Amino acid sequence: MNISVELTLTPLQDEYEPAIINFIKKLRDSGLTVLENPLSTQVYGEYDEVMALLQQEIRIAFDAVERGLLYMKIVKSDRSDYEPHF
Repeated sequence: MNISVELTLTPLQDEYEPAIINFIKKLRDSGLTVLENPLSTQVYGEYDEVMALLQQEIRIAFDAVERGLLYMKIVKSDRSDYEPHF
């Protein structure tokens, strides 16, 4: 089963950029489809592969910050090719 995951990592501290940059770079290096915009990062792929990656990388990202917040939305389908039709 393929999924689409939207992530927004928000460290609740000063000097937050390195944690976000490292998190996104790890996602990019995964070989999965990763798209970014100024507000979030999207990861697309097979459920088990995406969730295993996120479990590991979220832990590392949280270890890198004193306090943090992660918003995550999961859709059961690969929406990486979505284009609005309006």
